[in-house]
Amino acid sequence: MKRTWLAMIALMVSGLALADECNNASTQGDLNQCTAAQYQAADKKLNETYQAAQKRAQEPQREQLKKAQTAWIASRDADCELLSSSSEGGSVQPMVRNQCLTDKTAEREAFLSSLLQCEEGDLSCPLPPANVN
Repeated sequence: MKRTWLAMIALMVSGLALADECNNASTQGDLNQCTAAQYQAADKKLNETYQAAQKRAQEPQREQLKKAQTAWIASRDADCELLSSSSEGGSVQPMVRNQCLTDKTAEREAFLSSLLQCEEGDLSCPLPPANVN
């Protein structure tokens, strides 16, 4: 339950910060660039958290985490293609897709980050506590 609350709080804070960053964009091109930068930042943070989770994981969880991450990437990309399909060919499509990618990536990062908060004896958490490994 603690991990769920931490993930929800992280998502709310990151969503507010992302929304503020593009307030000064004045053209669709600016918005597209801004949302692309937001996605790149979210992706970088996710990759850092994923690497930390991989280091903490023990076998067989390490391979399972890799498999889950690969499947999640495919699902994220397919979902964002679907969500941005209504604006296919329009100048707003990159922004819609980038926002989707950013939101889903931030959500995944919060989930993986919650796995790094496992407490001793929490059998619902696959990663050992920080002091165990």
